[in-house]
Amino acid sequence: MNTSALKPKHQRFVLLTIALIALIGAALLAAWALRNQASYFLVPSEMVATPPAPGQDVRLGGMVEPGSLKIRADGITVDFVVGDGDARVPVMFSGIVPDLFVEGSGVVAEGSLRADGTFVATNLLAKHDENYMPRELEDMTAAQKTQVVAETE
Repeated sequence: MNTSALKPKHQRFVLLTIALIALIGAALLAAWALRNQASYFLVPSEMVATPPAPGQDVRLGGMVEPGSLKIRADGITVDFVVGDGDARVPVMFSGIVPDLFVEGSGVVAEGSLRADGTFVATNLLAKHDENYMPRELEDMTAAQKTQVVAETE
């Protein structure tokens, strides 16, 4: 008679314990892998009041202030100011700007704050209002636009 064999009740308990440990391990591994992917969303007044640590990834959202957009001599670096009515944050971005990115429009800039107070964006997301019409639909009649919108939904 084999006395070292586990009873079925104990086998289920051991398997359940192993499965629980594996599940907890997977959750901890996923949380550890995503720890740097989380970024906070701030508006300029929040960023000025409590600035994030230099180098910490955050998202800055607000309006591109009219008259603040400057393109540098290299042609790909733009400087502009994001404001929310209460505070202003200077932003620098190197890359291709979205088509909807213009002065007076909404923008979400992903990046980090430098020690000098300039926000260095690595990605820009331009926001549009409810009156926005894609270029492809501008020349269509109202019936054609309705048909295209209905087909995409």
